[in-house]
Amino acid sequence: MSAPRLAVLALGLAALAPSLVAEPIFLSRQYTRCANCHYSPTGGGLLTPYGRSLSREELSTFGKSSGAPQGREHEFLFGATGGALGPLSLGIDLRPSHLDIDLGRGISTTRDILMNAELVAALRRGGFTFYAELGRQPRGDDPRVASFEHWVGFESERFGARLGRFLPAYGVRFADHTTFTRAPMGFDNEDQVYALELSHRNDKHLLQLSLGPGRADDVDDSELRAFTASARFQYDLTSRAVLVASGLYRDASSLSPSGGSAGLAVGVAPFRRFTLWTQGDVRFQGGDEGETAYALVADAAIEVYRGVWLKLSPQLLTAFGDSSGGVMRYSAGVNWLARTHWDVVVSYYYDDDRTSDSSTKTLLLQLHLYL
Repeated sequence: MSAPRLAVLALGLAALAPSLVAEPIFLSRQYTRCANCHYSPTGGGLLTPYGRSLSREELSTFGKSSGAPQGREHEFLFGATGGALGPLSLGIDLRPSHLDIDLGRGISTTRDILMNAELVAALRRGGFTFYAELGRQPRGDDPRVASFEHWVGFESERFGARLGRFLPAYGVRFADHTTFTRAPMGFDNEDQVYALELSHRNDKHLLQLSLGPGRADDVDDSELRAFTASARFQYDLTSRAVLVASGLYRDASSLSPSGGSAGLAVGVAPFRRFTLWTQGDVRFQGGDEGETAYALVADAAIEVYRGVWLKLSPQLLTAFGDSSGGVMRYSAGVNWLARTHWDVVVSYYYDDDRTSDSSTKTLLLQLHLYL
């Protein structure tokens, strides 16, 4: 992996938008399924009323009610709308951030960014869920406003289906979308697909299958459009131990060969305040060379005080055809869930390119406002 490519990878952190509401660290609270708290079956995005209440009472440092009644701090706009919205749920997601990036050789940059600024809405009626996001995302010097996720779904006791634009189910949805098992494999913030997703669940397992014409931003471009299929199987060994197997396939387009990945992830939470996830993926691409690459991630989080989580995540990403090289990332940080709507993120990344012998250091400071 060349130094210029490493620089691009580091600058990709400028689009970093971790969403604490999507953190898989809450396996330590015995929540093995994303849909316990989120409208989306793959996690992230708008919290259900139960998820909002839980984030206040069980997760935040200062939000827990001292007595009855609970109050309305956890509701949309702190409950200002009262019950006027009925079954409609709304949320506003804002993330002002500061970045310091040191690319080495005396090259550095500092940026203050308003990351994702979104309005999110969901409506549930008779097993159906209607979901949409509308907002702004930075893309270098050309931010855009669009609906990055919108879908309609149906859930019965065992079966589910949804159709629309969303990130396909694969592996662990780490909140940091630049994680080596996410962004390099096509699960970045703007990598949603248009697809049909089918699912089956019981008390022990969750199976999710999706297929569609490919990345949402490419479906109207005949040279980039590529059929995409994914599968994710989760088996809950216990209430604090989970095994996940995943697969992804993308057909060839006019500009890119076919390819995909296969992965295995394990999550364990041996006690209430500690969660460890590991995920390994083999990436492959078609064509004459048929090369492979690898991504490995370990993500450990420990709650040192109510709502204060220390995180450590060593990662490895290799290039196609070069399993001896690649980039080692060492990531450490603090996530503080101060109140129901106020989360503070401090993250440090050290990326060591073993092929070009160059390194990059990144510091991220972020305030996540979830109203």
